Amino acid sequence: MSNLTVRLPDSLHDKLKDLAKAEGVSINQFMVLAAAEKMSALATEDFLLGETKKGSRERLKRTLMKAPDVEPEEYDKL
Repeated sequence: MSNLTVRLPDSLHDKLKDLAKAEGVSINQFMVLAAAEKMSALATEDFLLGETKKGSRERLKRTLMKAPDVEPEEYDKL
């Protein structure tokens, strides 16, 4: 495990203390979770962007043409 020193404005530090307390965790644990969530979001974005580059409009159209032309179930209607 490594250490990291971060300088924060007092207002942000105060808010972090409040949020960590509300979550029932230490500020350190809250920051670890926040960093992990952000890293996961960025990795997901990268993954999805990579997947979109693999697709094509024609493949989408072919796939959609396979779907049956029926009314959705009542519970599935908007």
